[in-house]
Amino acid sequence: MGIMSKQSILESVSKRFTSNQKKFIVEIMGTFIVVVLATGVVVIDAKLHGALGIPFIAVAPFVGVAIGVYFFGKISMAHFNPAVSLGFLITKHITKFQLLLYIGAEVIGALLASLFVKLIIGNEANLGANAPNYSYPLPLIFGIEVLASSLLMAVILTVVYTKGLKGFGPIVIGGIVGLDILFLAFISGASMNPARSLAPAIFSGVWINLWLYWTATFVGTASISLLARKWFRGNLNI
Repeated sequence: MGIMSKQSILESVSKRFTSNQKKFIVEIMGTFIVVVLATGVVVIDAKLHGALGIPFIAVAPFVGVAIGVYFFGKISMAHFNPAVSLGFLITKHITKFQLLLYIGAEVIGALLASLFVKLIIGNEANLGANAPNYSYPLPLIFGIEVLASSLLMAVILTVVYTKGLKGFGPIVIGGIVGLDILFLAFISGASMNPARSLAPAIFSGVWINLWLYWTATFVGTASISLLARKWFRGNLNI
């Protein structure tokens, strides 16, 4: 029967579910796609002893995010990331209850993704867990992760304000994820996503770097969202 069309996927999650239930379901699905691609490519590259390199590792998350935004953006705004969800709480796109709903879905989706990677792809490279380069000073590492997360949130909000950039929103959002990884991962790991970092840490047992990705990412997205709420209040209708 082939791959399901976008319309058929949307219809499949629209029947018999409330708006919040739809958001919960598609956030699990979207986060699963993003984390499988983001971590799975790291595992594959490790299996090949680094033969594919950082460009390969950057392209796969770009594809995953673009696919998720394209299919699910109109249902949940396609967060797939607890730090992004916090940003949308600050801009008043979601409520506090919805923030909990989003984060729950994102963590579940990420955990399922890491389990999938472990069972199907392999457990090399700590299941694709993010790792900063400690040859750089810690303040620089933290600042780079804040920067990567800030750039992501800035692009996402730009897409929201411009009503999707005439259909190019998925590509633009996926693109900034890929570019952040390509140019910044060698310093901070460029997670930008606490759920993406949490899941492989749980299944690999390597927790040492998790503090970075559960602090700097939120600082980055929250900072941009606060600025957006202040300077673009009229455009946001908040």
